[in-house]
Amino acid sequence: MLTPKEYLKDLVYQVNGAAIEVHRALGPGLLESIYQQCLAYELSLREIDFKSEFNLPINYKGIEINASLRCDFLIEDMLVVELKSVETVLPIHKAQLLTYMKLLKKPMGLMINFNCTHIYSEGQKTYVNEYFEELF
Repeated sequence: MLTPKEYLKDLVYQVNGAAIEVHRALGPGLLESIYQQCLAYELSLREIDFKSEFNLPINYKGIEINASLRCDFLIEDMLVVELKSVETVLPIHKAQLLTYMKLLKKPMGLMINFNCTHIYSEGQKTYVNEYFEELF
């Protein structure tokens, strides 16, 4: 039986595989929204449970804030996935993913940039936070 940390690492591997399949079929240079729709379909084909394009809840001192922040994917209620199709992933993109992980209280995030030659070697990066350290 896999530990939660091992399960998350396996989940990242599965999602990266799905992203590589989408990238192999379409190549770089398209809009993020196209990759999002295709990745959702690929995850469905692989029977990976996910939510996509949903508003993130923001609660500030008991007040619900409607900021219209949208998460690209939440996989298996554990892994936050943020998609990009940009020339360079900037620090603000990383900050966005880390903030989404914090707001959702999820231990791991995966940034996938489809505007690259190879997803695995240059188009993906995983991030962990304090919730990951609490997993056994």
